[in-house]
Amino acid sequence: MPKDNLNSGKLAEEIARTFLEQNGFQVLARNFRTRLGEVDIIAKEKGTFCFIEVKSRSSDRFGSPLEAVSLTKQKQISKVAISFLNEKRLLDQNARFDVVSVIFTQGGPKIELIRDAFNLRGEWSY
Repeated sequence: MPKDNLNSGKLAEEIARTFLEQNGFQVLARNFRTRLGEVDIIAKEKGTFCFIEVKSRSSDRFGSPLEAVSLTKQKQISKVAISFLNEKRLLDQNARFDVVSVIFTQGGPKIELIRDAFNLRGEWSY
């Protein structure tokens, strides 16, 4: 198990990337940053652009990683997603917001993909 949050976050993102690729996702970008914020992973699955937040925990004792994706974080990810789609001239494409939960256990990481974890928040302007 990772010893600190930075290492656990990086490891969780790598585990999530591998998991997604093994499950048919094409990873397009990692740690995509704009002045508006960051998205951990941008991938494509069956023609849909997926903006993926990776959350990790050492246990689910204090709630699931999904519960840690606050409304503020959802809005920030939404704005970055719109920025990405606009920049690539893809605003007419299907898109969704997913969360990959990685819980580090003694037996190894427990991974869960939550498709359509939340909907677009706020205005379409950024």
